Amino acid sequence: MALDFPVIFLLAANLGSDELLALEEQIPNLTYDINEAELVLGRISRKERALFELRKHKLATEEVTVTQLDRSPTGRMLDSSTVKVVKLSWFTDSIEAGEVLPLDNYVIYEGHKISPSPSPTSTPIKPPPAPSTALKRPLPDDEEPAVNSRPRSSHGHGGKASESGHRYFKRPTLLKQTTSEHDIDLHLPPIPDYLHTTYSCQRPTPVRPPNDAFIDELAKIRTARTLVGDKIGVRAYSSAIAALAAYPYTLSSAQEVARLPGCGAKIALLFQEFKDTGKLKEADDDEADPKLAVLKQFYDIWGVAETTAREFYNKGWRDLDDVIEYGWEGLTRVQQIGVKYYDEFKFKMPRSEVEAITNVILEHAQEIRRGFQMVIVGGYRRGKAESGDVDVVLSHPDEAATKGFVERLVIGLERDKFITHTLILSTANSERGQTPVKWKGEGKRGSGFDTLDKALVVWQDPKWTTGEKNPNPHRRVDIIISPWRTAGCAVLGWTSGTTFQRDLRRYCKKERSLKFDSSGIRSRKDGSWVDLESGPDGQPAPDMLTAERRVFAGLGLEWRAPEDRCTR
Repeated sequence: MALDFPVIFLLAANLGSDELLALEEQIPNLTYDINEAELVLGRISRKERALFELRKHKLATEEVTVTQLDRSPTGRMLDSSTVKVVKLSWFTDSIEAGEVLPLDNYVIYEGHKISPSPSPTSTPIKPPPAPSTALKRPLPDDEEPAVNSRPRSSHGHGGKASESGHRYFKRPTLLKQTTSEHDIDLHLPPIPDYLHTTYSCQRPTPVRPPNDAFIDELAKIRTARTLVGDKIGVRAYSSAIAALAAYPYTLSSAQEVARLPGCGAKIALLFQEFKDTGKLKEADDDEADPKLAVLKQFYDIWGVAETTAREFYNKGWRDLDDVIEYGWEGLTRVQQIGVKYYDEFKFKMPRSEVEAITNVILEHAQEIRRGFQMVIVGGYRRGKAESGDVDVVLSHPDEAATKGFVERLVIGLERDKFITHTLILSTANSERGQTPVKWKGEGKRGSGFDTLDKALVVWQDPKWTTGEKNPNPHRRVDIIISPWRTAGCAVLGWTSGTTFQRDLRRYCKKERSLKFDSSGIRSRKDGSWVDLESGPDGQPAPDMLTAERRVFAGLGLEWRAPEDRCTR
């Protein structure tokens, strides 16, 4: 039986991305709006840090004194007018004990919530205030201080999940509704059935949804959250963006936004601001922030993640010249190549160029061994007009053909001068005999996105007609080799948008007790490989696209064409 936890807001501080994701999936009454929380849960131990986190999330409180505390035989009583910051160990200890433990030994801070003063006139929706200046950060428990840290804002309303995995959303209390607005609400278009689920892998999401301009503004804010390390904010905005992108109607009111899963009061207020002004001040402020501009430039270096971008900034570097002058020797080879071809890698390529590159790859594969099949995946398959890189999945019905094939293919393409640099060459799948990896169990560290053989390379067309130097731009190309038995998983994983992939893994875990990645599907009960790609007669799929369709069917998911998997 599920434990009856109060409404919890989870702090991202001091949590790794895998641990954060696992905790979010465990907490039944998780909210992304700290104002709704009864408990704030985090890996912190000092009251000063608790106060800092509350201020950072713009929750004003007044500390509760000892004489004000209400008690019961089982510990502190919860009161909706107060918030308690609690050690993470309370939640994990409660899960281990099989009961919700008393809070007494875990509370770091308790305070009364201070409501903002009411405005003199009653208005249904008000744009959010301009962001306050950054707070000076006290020394955290076990985290390095960041330069010019930006306070995070609260996020959408999270409803309680049912046993089916669907989430039910109530109208946020922050939105006041007048009689005239109620009349408008009655005429809102019905929410499609597929939007009554939190899994974006169960929804059609087109490449250009009706509310694309508003989504673009939210994506700017999410990028800023990524750069400053606000993992919960990134996930909250990703969920809201995924729901909005799947909504088939042009939005007309904040109330229409608030009723969508993953949105709630915060996103509704932002939509009202966007409707009134055509932009979001927070997005404009983020784009004008000089620190974020530097972080974005570093983050756009291939091989540099957001954490490394912050490390570069904290060393005092402010542009690529600083990276070259002061840090070149400390960069990895991949990062050095990312700096060298920075401008070229950022330049998008049309679909015709993607097709020209992939034709060369398939021709070389067929020269080595006839019968190889190839699917162009990534943004190209989802219907994007331009691509930042090229992704292809190759496979062959004869499993012996794919073993060690990636090395032979790369050697041939290097010999003919199409590949100028090999960034990553992985043969892990061949080295273990192309057998799907047995899942290691909850809490065990995996081997990354997948364990397929792959080559991540730099590509340049070696043919040109004028001048002494090759003028053709360098491109990023990923070549993935999959055994035939799991080619459908490879095509599905490498085709779908980021949030679609995230929710597909979450759906498999919650609804099917399975572990999905692009190298196959495993049972979470015993770790064994699960074959969804063979037919009823046990025969393998006739082609890679049929195998992909069988994975959808085997997981109990409605087929979604690639152009309907355009989550961001």
